[in-house]
Amino acid sequence: MKYVVLVGDGMGDYPIAELGGKTPLAAARTPHMDWIADQGELGLVSTIPKGCETGSDTANLSLLGYDPKSTLTRRGPLEAASLGVLLSEKDVAFRCNLVTLAKQNDMWNMDDYSAGHIGTDEARDIIEDLDRALGNESFRFYPGVSYRHLMVWHDGAAEVATTPPHDITGQAVGPYLDRMTTHSVLLQLMDEASEILKDHPTNKKRIEEGLKPANHIWFWGQGHAPQLDAFEKKTGLTGAIISAVDLLRGIGVYAGLEVIRVPGATGYFDTDYEAKAAYTLSAMKNVDLVYVHVEAPDEAGHAGLLDKKVSTIEAFDARVVGNVLDGIKNFGEYRVMAVTDHYTPISVRTHTTEPVPFAICGTGIPAPTNGSSGFSEKSAAARGVFVADGYKLIERLIRFSK
Repeated sequence: MKYVVLVGDGMGDYPIAELGGKTPLAAARTPHMDWIADQGELGLVSTIPKGCETGSDTANLSLLGYDPKSTLTRRGPLEAASLGVLLSEKDVAFRCNLVTLAKQNDMWNMDDYSAGHIGTDEARDIIEDLDRALGNESFRFYPGVSYRHLMVWHDGAAEVATTPPHDITGQAVGPYLDRMTTHSVLLQLMDEASEILKDHPTNKKRIEEGLKPANHIWFWGQGHAPQLDAFEKKTGLTGAIISAVDLLRGIGVYAGLEVIRVPGATGYFDTDYEAKAAYTLSAMKNVDLVYVHVEAPDEAGHAGLLDKKVSTIEAFDARVVGNVLDGIKNFGEYRVMAVTDHYTPISVRTHTTEPVPFAICGTGIPAPTNGSSGFSEKSAAARGVFVADGYKLIERLIRFSK
């Protein structure tokens, strides 16, 4: 038996007037996810346990079968694993965003949590320069992808009140920085970095080109290295993970999954969807289960771009789900799950905690007797299936029985 989990990050949303009261997922053309829902089991799953942060780390750990309440460490150390940064017991890894702050009414606001989705090569130059200027035996900077980078604080503190920058887009940053005054060394490091970035050649060039500068860094998502049981030990299956996002790759490293890097996968709207599908089918020749993650709908939600959210959902369905469904039939017995990890509603531009729709079809899973309903938040709720503990969903896929 072969298994595929297809995750459209942040696809969940609320009804929107411009869409006639439909959600982006319901309004989008998704014939392939609809087919999965109409051929098998459709329902809702709670991926964010009460008391856990509403993040992709929490939700994707759940979907991979790990209870976030006992395994969650926050995303910094997970991304460190993806970047090949080994953490000692005394190391605390922070996510380090390159961001754009803009002054308004004498206050600095979070203008863009991604510095205009700065390119990876440009960002690497900046982060490497910051490490040369500010790196020492206590602090080191490591380049990642686009705006997503890493800072490691040796013998540092994990109990710092940090805030994801995408949660405060358009807001004054002062109150959130004030929460970090208990560890003023971090604020000092951020201030020193901003002085360097102010005159950095890359930012000068971006401004000349009409692009947003990466004029500040933002620390968040910190934690110590986690301990995860191997996925194969938990499930009896070998597995691989495909994602452009270091967070997901890092989970894969700690879970003992094969981490497959796909050329052209960017974690943004321009990602190579077809390549992800092709690499998925290729990986299935060697492992039992492939976990495929596409970030683009989440980025659209954070940016508040309704048209982009609909179009990225449609691209995920047509160019990933559809191609995987076409190819998986060559493997004989198989099961496919389509799911989103959490809501990223256009109206709030950050993650929320609602249960999300999932659909499973394939060998041994009977089609419903109540006709077609498609894949959406509303249809999943109407089907009446609810998985309260998200980490149990993977077992439902593997051991399904009526």
